[in-house]
Amino acid sequence: MIEALKKLEEDARGELSVLTDPKSFQDLKNKYLGRKGLFASLSSQIGQLTPEERRLAGQEVNRVKLALEEIFSEKEKSLASQENSFVKKIDTTLPGTFYTPGSLHPLTQVIQDITEIFERLGFRIVEGPEVETEYYNFEALNIPLNHPARDSFDTFYLENGKLLRSQTSTVQIRVMEKTKPPLKIIAPGKVFRPDATDATHSFMFHQIEGLMVDETVSFADLKGVLLSFAQQFFGDKTKLRFRPHFFPFTEPSAEIDIFWESKGWLEILGAGMVHPQVLRAGGIDPEKYAGFAFGMGVERIAMLKYGVEDIRQFFENDIRFLKQF
Repeated sequence: MIEALKKLEEDARGELSVLTDPKSFQDLKNKYLGRKGLFASLSSQIGQLTPEERRLAGQEVNRVKLALEEIFSEKEKSLASQENSFVKKIDTTLPGTFYTPGSLHPLTQVIQDITEIFERLGFRIVEGPEVETEYYNFEALNIPLNHPARDSFDTFYLENGKLLRSQTSTVQIRVMEKTKPPLKIIAPGKVFRPDATDATHSFMFHQIEGLMVDETVSFADLKGVLLSFAQQFFGDKTKLRFRPHFFPFTEPSAEIDIFWESKGWLEILGAGMVHPQVLRAGGIDPEKYAGFAFGMGVERIAMLKYGVEDIRQFFENDIRFLKQF
């Protein structure tokens, strides 16, 4: 056993002599001096010796323990000294490493800008599920099964019978079911349609839906709200044009264009007075209440504002493009 103790001491000295990583020091110390370390394991065998052997082994145990504690203590001080010496060698006058700060994605910026404008107009932001039922995506919005408008609002169907919403108008119904008028909401979010991807179309894009319901809401209120939004977002001199259109969930309905000096009139959103059937689906009496709704594509608005000609640039994650915003 005495030879084993001497061998243990030699091994410890050898491993410490080549140790240079301060992080490995504690592991090595636990290996030799830990509660379940090599020294503890070896010294526990002293009870198996004869009384004469036990006396000599006990002396060696005490000597080796003190020796191990001393060499580990010296090594710890040496490693600490080396670490401090390294820190002192750092030239704090050298220029530091700088990282380019990140920024919001242009679509995120546009969503924030739009929703902040409507919040100032008294609208509150709400969200709804992207995975929807046919009822909320079609039937409650006055688009029954055989309605021809289903083609233009077609979407992706899931195996469980549900679908990916093709418009954020679904949030209208969910809010009306739970909230009594008066109400004013803005609902941003992703929508999905199986469109072929090109410069102006994507199978996934962002939409912002607006809804206001009260006893005396009129088309004049709709025009006033949208004109206020357009002038705050695009500039004080912005002009709007309302063109008659058809949407199954609003009546009367209109397409709204914005005038650009260089390009003329460009469509930016669709809107109209909420159809009585849609109010009924939301649990609201159309004889007592009226409402208007509007929906705009965020990518379309962003393309107009920033002069982007290809919608795919928003989704390609090209840093050269994104750093411009």
